[in-house]
Amino acid sequence: MCETEQEIISVKEAVGTVLSHDITEVNPGIGFKGARFRRGHVVSKDDVEKLLDLGKEHLYVLQIQENQMHENDAAVMMAGAIAGTNAVFKPEPREGKIDIAAGVSGVLKVNVEALERFNGVGAVMCATRHNNTVVAEGEAVAGTRAIPLVVEKKPVHDAVAIAEAAGGIVSVLPLRKARVGLVITGNEVFSGRIKDAFEPVITEKVVALGSSVVEVVKCPDDVGQIRAALEKVRSSGADLVVMTGGMSVDPDDVTPLAARAAGADITAYGSAVLPGSMFMVGYFEEGTPVLGVPACGIHHPRTIFDLILPRVLAGETITGADIARLGHGGMCLDCPECRFPVCPFGKGC
Repeated sequence: MCETEQEIISVKEAVGTVLSHDITEVNPGIGFKGARFRRGHVVSKDDVEKLLDLGKEHLYVLQIQENQMHENDAAVMMAGAIAGTNAVFKPEPREGKIDIAAGVSGVLKVNVEALERFNGVGAVMCATRHNNTVVAEGEAVAGTRAIPLVVEKKPVHDAVAIAEAAGGIVSVLPLRKARVGLVITGNEVFSGRIKDAFEPVITEKVVALGSSVVEVVKCPDDVGQIRAALEKVRSSGADLVVMTGGMSVDPDDVTPLAARAAGADITAYGSAVLPGSMFMVGYFEEGTPVLGVPACGIHHPRTIFDLILPRVLAGETITGADIARLGHGGMCLDCPECRFPVCPFGKGC
């Protein structure tokens, strides 16, 4: 906060005064909350009664000093530093605040460390959505403002420097349109003893993110045949491979072993997420990702697969450390009515 010279005047004597800040109206009867009068508005005779209705019997004229700035000017400056790649905003503050939106559909990336340092400066703030949230183009991802109406320049400049040094605090990674090869393992499915339930589940989730399944191969729990299936889907033009089943610790569960035999470098087998503790992530030599989905992918609406798939489509290389971090917030509550992603699952980091 900072001290600012100000002159208090009666609303009835304010005709001709230029407002130095937005004046908010909250009207529950019509469901309205917003700026009824904008900064820079010249008060007219017709405005006096409305201002009184809003409970404004006095206004004040601010004398902004050389070392100070108005909240709107601070918001524009800070938004410009906070908005990174594919993050956009209109330089038109509303009640001193600017929202930053996704310029493309994709995965929101938040520099959490820089955000904490920015907010630690004092007198300014920035709030964001959770890191790694899937967002649509135009959706708000962050908001910023100065806390006081008139703020000292120094904290604003310090906060801006933090955001600029980080290359922005929020950015959006666009999702690529992947060609997915699906390898479904399991003696019981291959023999026809039971109907496969994985293909429709995986396909629905892949298509929902703008990608497509180009090849599906079913095979028994045999390392050689799974390896051949992997070679087949990769030769079909798949640039992302999803394997299902055979991820547990039973003798017949050989899917990870077969992936390694096919040349995949497994970066993580096992995760700190429930459901999905037997999840697998790996990469073939040419960079093609391979994801191993355990049986929970059938029985639970949301699993670790829903947390990792968007990030893979956004071009991230998933490491064992990435998987380990998901433990914070990685417990799904299996709500009777699933509302993912509007829930705590996967929101720890």
